[in-house]
Amino acid sequence: MIGLLFPLALILLVLVPALVADRILMSRRRRAGVRYSSLSLIRDAVPRSSRIRRHLPFALFAIGITSLVVAMARPVTIVSVPAGQTTVILAMDVSRSMCATDIAPNRLLAAEAAAASFIERQGSTTQIGIVAFAGFAEIVQSPTTDQEVLLDVIRSLATGRRTAVGSAILESIDAIAEVDKSVAPSQTEDAPPGTAPEPVPAGAYAAAIVVLLTDGASNAGPEPVDAARQAAARGIRVYTIGFGTDDPGAQNPRCGQQFIGGEPGGSPDFGGGFGGGGFGGGGGGAGGGGGAGFRRSIDEATLIAVADATGATYYPAESADELQAVLANLPTNLITKHEVTEVSVVFAALGALLIATAIMLGQAWRPLP
Repeated sequence: MIGLLFPLALILLVLVPALVADRILMSRRRRAGVRYSSLSLIRDAVPRSSRIRRHLPFALFAIGITSLVVAMARPVTIVSVPAGQTTVILAMDVSRSMCATDIAPNRLLAAEAAAASFIERQGSTTQIGIVAFAGFAEIVQSPTTDQEVLLDVIRSLATGRRTAVGSAILESIDAIAEVDKSVAPSQTEDAPPGTAPEPVPAGAYAAAIVVLLTDGASNAGPEPVDAARQAAARGIRVYTIGFGTDDPGAQNPRCGQQFIGGEPGGSPDFGGGFGGGGFGGGGGGAGGGGGAGFRRSIDEATLIAVADATGATYYPAESADELQAVLANLPTNLITKHEVTEVSVVFAALGALLIATAIMLGQAWRPLP
């Protein structure tokens, strides 16, 4: 894939047709100064090799000028190179609807089991971080290769009300930025103008992905697609998973109940704390956090849009086995770092070579006086 860092330089390509037009005009003027009884006889009398000698140097010169103009536009190509270390962020929905029992023993425990299996399958060069989200999102574990720590964190997730998918994406960006200095942190809506990082060229990806699992629709925080655009601008792919069935059944009455309380700061609208009082959140489709009657309210259109915007894929999963299969087939073993390499020197060298060749041929094939 070829891109341009300074595409406005291509305006100079108008020089090429101008040169061609000038050559045609000069040729007609020379012909007008000499009278022949039949031009077709003259053309037939001129050897083919002479026509090639007359036109080839100019053609090489025009192509060389074109190549130099392209070099001024600073062309870049995206090169895939093996990533020495990759980062995967698991963004886990811990809203109250994850307590539904349509997937035994409940959605949350099934998701935790699948996440634990995913963690155990990863190699020593894969850093994994965990973001939990409900009414807001929080990095509950920064990227690490310590699988025991990750498994302990997964088993400790608690539930809360509402669902903030956009916040989860932004927190995932920040988790990646902690360990990869080439990735800029997320930005809030009130960030000063002009402070946004320069977007990476299309098709360039960081050596990191986000795997976002939810069973509901976003009803808190920033818009998910807006957050996805920030991820795309940083080359971060966000794989989305919609987890749950059309018949969620009853809520598991003991699912995360010990953590339900007030959000830090006293708001009664959020569930309580991860690790003793730090994390709370939202619930997708819980109807206020009651006992039963959950609806499957996965906003698949938004999850598809998030994945598409970042060059990733959306996966539906309606059982524990399907979720295990989705996580097992994620392209974590194929994560490569897509670096942007400028290739201006190639076009500049080609242009210079063609122009030099055109000049030498023009001199060598010039008719003797």
